[in-house]
Amino acid sequence: MPNADDVLWFKRQFHREIEEAVTGTPFDVDMLAALACQETGEIWPQLRRKGLSRKQVLALCVGDTIDAKGDGGRRAFPRTKSDLLAVTDGQRMFDIARKALVDMAAHMTAYEAVATNPNKFCHGFGIFQLDLQFFLSDPDYFMERRYEAFSPCLAKCLGELQRALKRVGWADRAALTDLEMACIAIAYNTGRYKPGLGLKQGYFDGTRYYGEAFFDYLRLARTAALPGATPAIPAPPPGSAAVAPPSPVTATGPAYRVETLQTTLRLRSEAIVSTPDPRANVIGELPDGHLVRAVTGKAVHG
Repeated sequence: MPNADDVLWFKRQFHREIEEAVTGTPFDVDMLAALACQETGEIWPQLRRKGLSRKQVLALCVGDTIDAKGDGGRRAFPRTKSDLLAVTDGQRMFDIARKALVDMAAHMTAYEAVATNPNKFCHGFGIFQLDLQFFLSDPDYFMERRYEAFSPCLAKCLGELQRALKRVGWADRAALTDLEMACIAIAYNTGRYKPGLGLKQGYFDGTRYYGEAFFDYLRLARTAALPGATPAIPAPPPGSAAVAPPSPVTATGPAYRVETLQTTLRLRSEAIVSTPDPRANVIGELPDGHLVRAVTGKAVHG
């Protein structure tokens, strides 16, 4: 599991390229760092700690495997080795995907046993894990191994994030809250976001859902500042969660406790639901049980 030192390494290596690429988007370096932690965080932190170069680390950021019998409930192409071999240049792609697994497993003990199966091959490529399903639309990206360089990986990732924004209905957003970034990450992983499920969406590793893990990594990234910069969130004591520092309480109205059964409670900048985007004036999301104080004791618009 990546820690703050790993996130800081990622930022030192890639922050300039990311800052330039995200200009004009609601994404930022911390979001991309969190996505890298979630997608390949079991790989690149270990490789960089072993002293491998940036180039070597990026080339070995592959994962997720399929064999001749398929990948369980996977629905995307390819579901099996034979699916891949049946398309144009499928054998060549299999050879690349197979070698990628073997090369990565030489440094990652967790993959050693898997790599001994000659039918196993990777279907996730690059530090942000572009899935092999996109081989059908962009075979050159995989066969030319462009995923081994950061800029092509970043461009593909940002393209998918922009599509996720459109699917969620936030294509015109200039900024996103941390929670909203997690919503987009879920759509990046699953192709959609269901508001009623909150962060409990996406791949489930037996402990956390994709959305929950991404949100934790995003908060971690907020604590890891580059030299000379101030972290958005102070590093928490051991065993404590990373949370944004509270703003001073200036409200004078009565105190309340949030009670919500499905989603978080939306806190708006004014007492009206914005249109056409009902989330445009949302400035915070309050969880069930959260204590709040009204600005005044007077109701506005009910």
